[in-house]
Amino acid sequence: MPKIWKLRSEEELPSSIPAIADELGITELLAEILWNRGFQSREDMDLFLSPGLRNLCQPKEIPGLELAAQVLADGLAVGKKMAVWGDYDVDGVTSTAVVKTFLADRGYECDHYLPNRLEEGYGLNVDGIKKLHEQGIDLLLTVDCGITNNAEIAAANELGMTVVVSDHHLPGDELPPAAAICNPRLTEYNGQNFENCPCATLAGVGVAFMLMAQLNRLLPGDPADVRAYLDFVALGTIADVVELQGQNRILVKNGLLLLKEAKRPGLAALKVVSGYDMFAAIGAGQVGFGLAPRINASGRMGDPGRALQLLMAEDMETARPIAKVLDELNTERRAEEDRILQEAIAQAEEHIKRDNRAGLVLYSKSWHPGIIGIVASRVVEKFYRPTVMLCEEDGVVKGSARSIKEFHIHEGLTSMSELFLNFGGHKLAAGMSFKAELLSEFRERFDQAVIDKIGSEPLKASLKVDRELPLENIDYVLLKELELMQPFGMGNPEPVFTTPPVEVLERRPMGKAHVKLTVTDLEKTRKMPAKAWRMAEELGSELIGSTMRFAFSPKIDKFNGIPTIELTIRDYTRRRQ
Repeated sequence: MPKIWKLRSEEELPSSIPAIADELGITELLAEILWNRGFQSREDMDLFLSPGLRNLCQPKEIPGLELAAQVLADGLAVGKKMAVWGDYDVDGVTSTAVVKTFLADRGYECDHYLPNRLEEGYGLNVDGIKKLHEQGIDLLLTVDCGITNNAEIAAANELGMTVVVSDHHLPGDELPPAAAICNPRLTEYNGQNFENCPCATLAGVGVAFMLMAQLNRLLPGDPADVRAYLDFVALGTIADVVELQGQNRILVKNGLLLLKEAKRPGLAALKVVSGYDMFAAIGAGQVGFGLAPRINASGRMGDPGRALQLLMAEDMETARPIAKVLDELNTERRAEEDRILQEAIAQAEEHIKRDNRAGLVLYSKSWHPGIIGIVASRVVEKFYRPTVMLCEEDGVVKGSARSIKEFHIHEGLTSMSELFLNFGGHKLAAGMSFKAELLSEFRERFDQAVIDKIGSEPLKASLKVDRELPLENIDYVLLKELELMQPFGMGNPEPVFTTPPVEVLERRPMGKAHVKLTVTDLEKTRKMPAKAWRMAEELGSELIGSTMRFAFSPKIDKFNGIPTIELTIRDYTRRRQ
């Protein structure tokens, strides 16, 4: 269904745009795009376009970071045996890799624990803590988890462990009884106020990296070059879909340079099985749709340990077979995802038609718990309604929720928190578990929570566009400049332009779901190829000869080794909006 197009900014451009563009050596078009995105001075634009590591925040600006690093340094100084407890997704696995690699570089051994998603679920658990205790672990660092594991950390304390929590998820009403907590989402910690923390949107791996950077200053001996870990940081940050602005942009922009060099055998092998040249420059899109799903597949299908083995592989002989296994797991995951998606869409259509549900709660006992989150995103994309996907095991229902910008999913779930065995999340994504007999009540209350917030009438998705751009103005100079805005992602979306009215000259299918078009301006002075992914049904052959407008992002297609400018279609309309 076509979206409502909205200009990114309705604000009138200042007369200073040409001068700013000239000072920065960029075109007025790029300066205009940046101004409309809130970078409204030469200094702001310069920092955005050149995000150097010198602009990273200071340790004291991150809640609890200095104390957390000191506790770890003190523990290592007296010979405590350390382990890091991560999560099973890309953010958690890369966080674990950062900690283990750094400590190894500084001469310290560090065990790890990555829970099995299917058997143990998210976060800490007492059985795992006991296993670590039996192995002699008495210094435990959590990464990308732990902020809501109060009971489990209390159990670790009883066993004599010193626990440091490093996390980026929202805290509960009461903080866990850890020796130190490092979390940029805290607004107050240890009597200090952190309401203006510049790092509030860091991913778990970003927090772990900053913590290791501070620990690097405290440990005796020659310091490590922590910049070497930014490839892990870029991978985990992009995969966790956090805002690619500010501190995250600095970390990711610099980390992508290391991913290009592919000095780590595991990352080099991962690039190859993802279909990229080992030394190819890759952007956030290639990481998010190529590398990250293969790392995630390991945890989603059960064992995240293989992904960690790959990241830390010391040679290509070790890395290649692991990368091959992860690629096969990802293929298996995609097939399962397609099956679940078809079932979920059928359920969603029934719930909408029969009950006019504003919030969709979809359930099947047989759905894979590691895949339902991905499918929930696809359902939201299709129906633009907050969606919860549920499966069941041993009488416990487990779910992944995804939302739309108008409905804060974590706040919505908090209003019915007494139903859950546990839950947590962010504005647009969350997870929960509850007893199977509460399914009907949860469905009703979730639907009502959505109605109370946004009403019962379905909303229409909107698409923010940067400006109208005639075909004749799309050239390699423009595309080279847009590259300066990379990496694209949440908080820094890829620029989207709109065409004036254009005519569709040709249409060719690409597989079952995709379509390739040729469009021309109405004066027939410029024609261009365009690709529309997953729009084959909407953009049928009857469009040939039609006058339309498209929302698009320009790209360079290097198929067959010949660079060609083409349009990636984001949306369309048959009449002027």
